[in-house]
Amino acid sequence: MTQHTPLRAHAVMEDMSAAAVREPVPEHLKTMRMDRVFWSHFAPNLGLGGWVTGALLASMGLDFKTGVAAVILGNLIGALPVALAAAIGPVTGLTQMEASRRALGQMGLRLPAFLNWIYCVGWDAVNNVPAATALIALLLAGGIHAPFWAALGVLAGVQMLASIYGHHVVQTLQKYLGAFLLVAFALIGIVFALRGQAPLGSHHPVSVSTFLLAVGVLVSFNLSWASYSSDYTRYLPASANPRKVVLLALAGLLASAIPFQILGLISAGSVADASPTAVIASLLHTLGPLGTFALAAIALSSITGNSFNDNTASYSLISAGVHVPRVAAAILTATLGYVLAVAGAGRYTTLYTDYLMVTMYWIAPWIGIVLADWYCTDHAPRPTPVGWTRGASIFAITTALTVGLFSTSSLYTGPIACWLGGADIGYYVGFFVAAGCYAAGMPRRTSS
Repeated sequence: MTQHTPLRAHAVMEDMSAAAVREPVPEHLKTMRMDRVFWSHFAPNLGLGGWVTGALLASMGLDFKTGVAAVILGNLIGALPVALAAAIGPVTGLTQMEASRRALGQMGLRLPAFLNWIYCVGWDAVNNVPAATALIALLLAGGIHAPFWAALGVLAGVQMLASIYGHHVVQTLQKYLGAFLLVAFALIGIVFALRGQAPLGSHHPVSVSTFLLAVGVLVSFNLSWASYSSDYTRYLPASANPRKVVLLALAGLLASAIPFQILGLISAGSVADASPTAVIASLLHTLGPLGTFALAAIALSSITGNSFNDNTASYSLISAGVHVPRVAAAILTATLGYVLAVAGAGRYTTLYTDYLMVTMYWIAPWIGIVLADWYCTDHAPRPTPVGWTRGASIFAITTALTVGLFSTSSLYTGPIACWLGGADIGYYVGFFVAAGCYAAGMPRRTSS
């Protein structure tokens, strides 16, 4: 016990440096407990974004039965690659982006790392708009009038502070704040399901293209964590059981996303539209005295998601080749996320849907290559390629073709997506084509 505290304090300080991003975690600092794998994959999903996603299914044209089927199928497809990626962290001791340099090389890593940093900035805005809206309503209930920019600034400041201190502080928030949010949202969901106008009996025809589009949105909700996963398992000992790591990560993702999105679907009959303001108004009306408790939970939920998000963003910016201290990278991310949230708050639902869809087109081929590289070869350390690799070429080409041919959004719809009536199969094509092309050129795993 006397030795553990100094090691943990040293790890926190080391995590503040850029070198800690590019190099493996030293074995003597790998003291993370296995239960943190569950909490780090569970807590970030507990935000109003999941609830809005569930409510969004009704506005897309799904009834309750097909909505639940889409939720289960979409989350299973989206969560499995994330859970498989979590097993890479303990062995390599690297962040998720840095671990991908095995396949992409040091130069090839920079493009997906930079895209992931932009992606994290966008997630900051997505998570903070509903949380700031809830905080404003909570303060108003106490007689305090706060503008949106001020409420958002309070949340962004707390999130940024947690991300500055890095991995161990973020992991602690995931566990203890996540446990509180689990109880809070379970209580809110039960009351809402009993009192709300649940559309449980509604049935109407749903087209295949609409169902596939809805599944695509739900896939993206969990698959979006693929570029984060090893960031929060790399402090596990290298001897950690990989099967247990995968199962705990999968359980955390599914246990938060599926119930939360189904509750959002149940609430669809009680909300005017799938926007944060409408969902919060419905919660307050339905919950009565518990309304202020719900507002507090929603506001706090952004801290678990965005502290996690800002920390990973700081890793990604450094992996992209930007030579700044990790603290500066975390501050820059939080600041840009704040600006984006203020600018886009009035168009949240449209921007949220497009953001989930469009930003995923690069993650699917990238994680396909990463998983193929990890699971189709042995895990022996090998020199990192310096230049542009075959994996980087496959990533770039597959991403460009996926966006150009298969994307579905209000910004742009590809010709194959149009031919399919708007059905979105780009994620699956990008993932399997990239993984298959990469695996086809890999030397087979040697038998022992």
